[in-house]
Amino acid sequence: MELKELLEFIDLENKRLIEKFGKNSSTQQERILARTVKLTEELGELCNEVLAFNGDQRQEKLDKYDKNNLPNEFADVIITTLLLAKSMNVDVKEALTNKIEKINKRYE
Repeated sequence: MELKELLEFIDLENKRLIEKFGKNSSTQQERILARTVKLTEELGELCNEVLAFNGDQRQEKLDKYDKNNLPNEFADVIITTLLLAKSMNVDVKEALTNKIEKINKRYE
């Protein structure tokens, strides 16, 4: 998938979420807060998967561990992060370009 396609999906999903949950977070500030909390939730789920991947969970959690879920949790974090960035009018392509350039300069 290309970044352009991903950002087009984010635009679509943003519209869907506003239509579905707009009554719960009608202002930009409320949407930012809701998406920040959602990102924290998704990151927690990813952390649980990472712990299970390393075998660092209680046995009852390890018994339920499905290695196929790990990629889904990474995707949830990425999508939720991009939705939050959209809510805050962050140009993700520009931000990534600038950050990659900054990182590359560290190795010159």
